[in-house]
Amino acid sequence: MQYSTLIDAARDYVMNMYQQHPRPDLVYHNMEHTKQVVQAASQIAAHYRLQEEELAAVYIAAWFHDTGYLLGEGKEHESNGAAEAGRFLDGQQAPENIKTMVQGSILATKMPQSPKTLVEMIVCDADLFHLGSKDFADRNKLLRQEIEQVYNKDIPATAWIANNITFLTSHHYWTDYVQTLSKQQKEENIDKLHKKLEKKSAESPSAAITTNIPVKEEKDNKEKKDKKVKKPERGIETMFRITSTNHIRLSSMADTKAHIMISVNSIVISFMLTVLVRRLEDYPNMIIPAIIFLTTSVITIIFSVLATRPNITSGVFTKDDIANKKTNLLFFGNFYRMKLEEYQWGMQQMMEDADFLYGSMTKDVYSLGVVLGHKYKLLRISYNVFMYGLIASVLAFMTAAIFFPVKA
Repeated sequence: MQYSTLIDAARDYVMNMYQQHPRPDLVYHNMEHTKQVVQAASQIAAHYRLQEEELAAVYIAAWFHDTGYLLGEGKEHESNGAAEAGRFLDGQQAPENIKTMVQGSILATKMPQSPKTLVEMIVCDADLFHLGSKDFADRNKLLRQEIEQVYNKDIPATAWIANNITFLTSHHYWTDYVQTLSKQQKEENIDKLHKKLEKKSAESPSAAITTNIPVKEEKDNKEKKDKKVKKPERGIETMFRITSTNHIRLSSMADTKAHIMISVNSIVISFMLTVLVRRLEDYPNMIIPAIIFLTTSVITIIFSVLATRPNITSGVFTKDDIANKKTNLLFFGNFYRMKLEEYQWGMQQMMEDADFLYGSMTKDVYSLGVVLGHKYKLLRISYNVFMYGLIASVLAFMTAAIFFPVKA
């Protein structure tokens, strides 16, 4: 079955539904939101190795997840959307396992979310992807506007902000990809909400009482946060990325230089052994210059090879290494002998601990620098030997030719 055709049919079906059932009061749960969820689902799914039918289920569930708003009460929109997706898939004669995955994913988005499979986790994270994005403030305003229009009631700003703080604080993403990707921005969104609530509470202290979040408590929390040293995390990540890239580029340049020296001196040695050595009986005065030249080339090659010779560690780590943050899982030499499950566990532990993660990145950059320094040191010796040895060899050949000529 052509899954791409099925996905395209789902897209056209949902877009047609929104055209046939116009709901101008749905300023948040509209076609724009659905497209954003599909895009987020595509981004998340690309990080995982899904089967074709699993990927198709992710896309179809993302398209249908909010169609229930067009078919009845918003409180039952997940059930209505899952039923509508089932009718569509039956009409397309889709495999039963895809229908099961799609309906399960849509039902899993019901708050509180309850995904059990990776496909369901991806759809759930895509549905609330905006919580950890820069678009949160704009999307949040539309959601408030929609609720006020649909239920015909006004929501006090302080109550809305307080509820958002509670929701974002208790919410967690299900996939490790989104957890890592959205962590910083989500925390920034929560901080902005705290600032807004503090400002609103200062303007109207009585409103803080209605939201069950006292002004004094908010100020105390703000003071505690201000005492913490804020790390420019994006700047740090950029610094690590640029530094690692520069080290790798310099390492590649060093390898290229070493290969040049090896190639040149290999040609020199081949020439010496095949041509000049055979003529030494006729030109005994050239023996010492030839030995100097040959020795120079051999030593140059030795140091060039040492500069490019790989060196790796044991390739294993233990749980104690992870607990004590002693191993660097970003370097293949520390895990290439481990099983995939053990490596995934170690990476998960590292991603959940910011200090461990940044510490590993620091170790990785440091290790690259140490290796690079050793490599350039050997390469410098190789070039020095070649330069001074070449000078000595030329002088020796000139001396032998001028002062110790061969008599006919």
